Amino acid sequence: MKAIVDRDLCIGCGLCEDTCPEVFRMGEDGLAMVIDDDPPAETYPDIEACVELCPVAAISVTAV
Repeated sequence: MKAIVDRDLCIGCGLCEDTCPEVFRMGEDGLAMVIDDDPPAETYPDIEACVELCPVAAISVTAV
């Protein structure tokens, strides 16, 4: 699984970093970014939660 953040949609709420800090981080510009392009399988449930929690649907996932 690979997480993707659409930085054009991101509003910088920080829910993704709070939910899965192993994969998401807030950048210096205040927007979310993916910090692990090949996350371990144990983070998949948290990544999927981030997809659901994002208030502007800026996070998506794709198969690797």
